[in-house]
Amino acid sequence: MNPDSYYDRSEVSNSDLTELKNTLYPRIQYGDKERAFKFGTLVDAIITEPERVNFFQLTVDNIRYDKADFELAREMYDSLISESKRDRFLATVLENSDTQRFMVNKGQIFSYADFQFTLDTRCKWDWWLPAFGFGGDLKTTFAESQKQFDEAVDFFDWDRSRAWYMDIAGSDRDFIYAISKKNCRIFKKFINRDSEIYKRGKEKYEDLAFRYWMIA
Repeated sequence: MNPDSYYDRSEVSNSDLTELKNTLYPRIQYGDKERAFKFGTLVDAIITEPERVNFFQLTVDNIRYDKADFELAREMYDSLISESKRDRFLATVLENSDTQRFMVNKGQIFSYADFQFTLDTRCKWDWWLPAFGFGGDLKTTFAESQKQFDEAVDFFDWDRSRAWYMDIAGSDRDFIYAISKKNCRIFKKFINRDSEIYKRGKEKYEDLAFRYWMIA
């Protein structure tokens, strides 16, 4: 188990909103969700928390992975590093960001249909750039094309998570880098408060946050 105390905290997270959405609006789950989450944890750890990874025992913390998963994760990591040689912003992120940094916003103000309420909120950044005052997220994806990646941003509510994180931090910019599990292609998305991704994500989280407040 990840020993990080972040997951024991009581503030509302984007994952809590996801659980609420799945309860309120259940839909068919395709593929092995638990396996996908476990593999995403492996890739996140290799890139942002390598001290948690034992490359000889094929473990993250005390969780063991099979050799094929580790080989794919390393291939995806190598693809990201190769991309950073062409993408100066990504190189800056990899060299200068704080990884797995969490933030808490006590009494965050929300508005839903002109009704205001507050929630204590939290988030945990894959990458936070303290010198610039914004951060971003690392994703793994089955997308093989830009079109499929754009569809995944909406389908998996990555727009909601980015708006949620931006508003907790009070940041005006955000980004996603995603690595394909199919062809190791790197996809990217840059977000600001005028972008449709932010506006759509904020609308999504405000609806769920209000429902969470009602039942809390």
